[in-house]
Amino acid sequence: MDELIKRITEKTGISEDQARSAVNTVSGFLKEKLPAPIAGQVDNVLSGAGGLTDKLGDAAAKAGGLFGSS
Repeated sequence: MDELIKRITEKTGISEDQARSAVNTVSGFLKEKLPAPIAGQVDNVLSGAGGLTDKLGDAAAKAGGLFGSS
């Protein structure tokens, strides 16, 4: 999550506390809206645990049915 917060502060010029608040808000929103198996991975992805590409690929595969993908 720190990497994301750093990137947000660099790109937007907002403070670290504001960026952290934004990330926490978005994280909470995603956890509420995504199916449980994917929502459970939000913190892992944001913390950098495991490979981000692998996590996103797994999440996309699980979510495929939600968007009409086969």
